[in-house]
Amino acid sequence: MDAETRSYLELALVQGVGPILLYKLIHHFGSATDVLRATSEQHREVDGVGERLVAMIRQRDRRLVDQMLIACEKNQIGYLISTDPRYPVLLRTIPDPPSILFYKGTFSEKDQLSIAIVGTRHATAYGKDQAGRIGRSLSRAGFTLVSGLARGIDAAVHEAALRTNGRTIAVLANGLDTVYPPENKALAEEILEQGGMLLSEQPPAFPPKRGMFPQRNRIISGISLGVLVIEAAQRSGTLITARHAAEQGRDVFALPGPVNSRVSQGCHQLIRDGATLTSSAEDIIESLGPMVQDAKISPEQTVRRPAELHLNQQEQAVLNAIGFESTDIDCIIVRSELPVARVLSTLSVLESKRFVRRSGGRSFVRS
Repeated sequence: MDAETRSYLELALVQGVGPILLYKLIHHFGSATDVLRATSEQHREVDGVGERLVAMIRQRDRRLVDQMLIACEKNQIGYLISTDPRYPVLLRTIPDPPSILFYKGTFSEKDQLSIAIVGTRHATAYGKDQAGRIGRSLSRAGFTLVSGLARGIDAAVHEAALRTNGRTIAVLANGLDTVYPPENKALAEEILEQGGMLLSEQPPAFPPKRGMFPQRNRIISGISLGVLVIEAAQRSGTLITARHAAEQGRDVFALPGPVNSRVSQGCHQLIRDGATLTSSAEDIIESLGPMVQDAKISPEQTVRRPAELHLNQQEQAVLNAIGFESTDIDCIIVRSELPVARVLSTLSVLESKRFVRRSGGRSFVRS
């Protein structure tokens, strides 16, 4: 470990130094190493740093980093700091990305196509059924499903991905050396066995605390293109996730339920406040806008807009034949290996759906 990374970890593990303040300190001094070298007077120059925090930085326990590293190795937990190139692209764009992200499993470029589905722990049969139905459809379309491994809707979402051999990410509010709630331990193990991932910003041995769940929810929305809410009471942690999503510029979707259902009142309120009324995976796919960064989900397919996953085989073949720079029709025909008439008709469809646009009389470019 280089000196700068160790300095970063030392700072991040100081109680009271959250992601925003850590960024301010590093931005002010230039590096984590320089933050630790600075005097108390220099620390006080940073907005938000008072006497108590100065003292905590000066009196930090340097052994915490070594203890963290030992616990991670013992429990097969990896970690990323926010400057690591493997750090999730979408999560990096939120105002307060975790300073340290702990994980079990492996990262995938497909995670740029992630959708969060969340809801009440006290789910009805209707809610679980809808979570499974929509979750399976999104998983089959190529999306990574994100949720919080809680009882009820969350568990149904993870199970939907697993049943379709899809990818799912569970975000926990506690350290990854334990699973909470304990009855979902087998589900967590199955997620890892099938190539999914567990995430947390809390170090090993950190217990589940009530106040950490709202903080965890910003990660669920932050690593996703959008959030679908399935069953939520008017006052619930699920609505906190929806609020985080809106503040982070993510799309918010809500599934309506029976008008007399207490656990659907939060969804109805979200719809009144502007969330997209959703009854199927197609509603979500068609509503999502351009991605932060193109995702290469296979050697042959690079996705710029999630709606591309909804194209049929012929439309996808023609789209894949078109580059992000101007591509001549003759080149498109050769690359797609389709008859001329089919290529021409498909180009018209793709143009009408705004997946491509003309860049000259005989050339097209992806929109």
